Amino acid sequence: MIEVTQLRAGAVFEDPSTGSGQGPWVVLKYEHVKMGRGSATIRVKIRNLKSGTTVEKSFTNGARVQDIILERKRGQYLYKEGSKLVFMDPVTFEQFEISEDLVGDQAKFLKEGTEMDLKLYEGQPLSVVLPLKMKFKITQADPGYKGNSVTNLYKDCEIETGAHLKVPLFVKEGEEIIVNTETGDYVERAK
Repeated sequence: MIEVTQLRAGAVFEDPSTGSGQGPWVVLKYEHVKMGRGSATIRVKIRNLKSGTTVEKSFTNGARVQDIILERKRGQYLYKEGSKLVFMDPVTFEQFEISEDLVGDQAKFLKEGTEMDLKLYEGQPLSVVLPLKMKFKITQADPGYKGNSVTNLYKDCEIETGAHLKVPLFVKEGEEIIVNTETGDYVERAK
């Protein structure tokens, strides 16, 4: 058991107060709120790793939850089939599926052939751990503006996976860029 003050982003836990069958939860956002003379409240935004539902929950300071250690396994992304993402174990060549809902926003950065870590709970794959920075080719980009500017200006673009993001004006269609997969932000041009 761990105290709720240790629930940082990425922590996985089960909440005994919700009863059995509620599955493991992963913390997406953590907030510690202390108002006046009362005790502190811990607010977390959490996603159920089995169903993919996202909820916000509040705990009183001092409450405890059951922490969970997930297994990690290496996997290679192959393709998307409907709402399922198909992966392969690079050692045994066994294929398995993960629901796109469980992967969440990171699904837009999955490139065919990319190896990554998968998190498993009771032998079932639940989520992916993408490399923090990945290289993508820009397939479509709005034209940039000309002239001087005091502030950084950004334009819309589409990368090879179909994801849309903002890039600086000097980036052109066909170039490769580095993207932070956690935030979805442009980092730099690929070398």
